[in-house]
Amino acid sequence: MFISSAFAQTSAGGDMQSSLMSMLPLVLMFVVLYFVMIRPQMKRQKEHRTMIDALAKGDEVATSGGVIGRVTRITDAYLSLEIANGVEVQVQRSAVVQVLPKGTIK
Repeated sequence: MFISSAFAQTSAGGDMQSSLMSMLPLVLMFVVLYFVMIRPQMKRQKEHRTMIDALAKGDEVATSGGVIGRVTRITDAYLSLEIANGVEVQVQRSAVVQVLPKGTIK
């Protein structure tokens, strides 16, 4: 009286189109993620790497810590910055975030 009859469901038989349609949102999310986040990040990393490789003695740079100075010596991993007359500090090459135009530091 209160219990309704239960009927067994028939199997779909491996409907290929419905399984592809269920995967479509996941694929679309990955594509959007690639073009919105991954690709621009890779482009920024490549630009930073080329900027670091192109550093030369006499360039005026800004570091990630906010220090602005003129490059006096360059090694493979480090460079020396002259931040004032007679004051030099050593920083990692990867800490350089920007090459400033000549004449920025007076």
